[in-house]
Amino acid sequence: MKKQGILNSEIASVLARMGHTDTIVIADCGLPIPDNVKRIDIALSIGTPGFLETLQAVADDMKVEKVTLAQELEENEAYLKKVLDTVPGTAQEIVPHEAFKDLTKNAKAVIRTGETTPFANIILHSGVIF
Repeated sequence: MKKQGILNSEIASVLARMGHTDTIVIADCGLPIPDNVKRIDIALSIGTPGFLETLQAVADDMKVEKVTLAQELEENEAYLKKVLDTVPGTAQEIVPHEAFKDLTKNAKAVIRTGETTPFANIILHSGVIF
């Protein structure tokens, strides 16, 4: 049994296969997920698990080089600060929500949480550990 890091086998598998610049998405429960992208649905009920706790677990287990967020999240300054505090010092790209949804088509996977905060979605771009 794994003793640290991501315990979810599907998430751990995707992270292990990622290379430099590959992307993974962490999404609220409403983000549409393209049919051709792996869906890892961890939503149990409204709000559970939350976006921030999921982001923290993935960010702790992955080298994140850059994040992409929807411009609409900027309207919720307090939440945006919490998101960015989870990935400090990381380059940021802000795009309109429609462009964000289009970018998810290239992700290795989308992790769907139970989050209901509007626009609580992020694309994590893989860095390298050397």
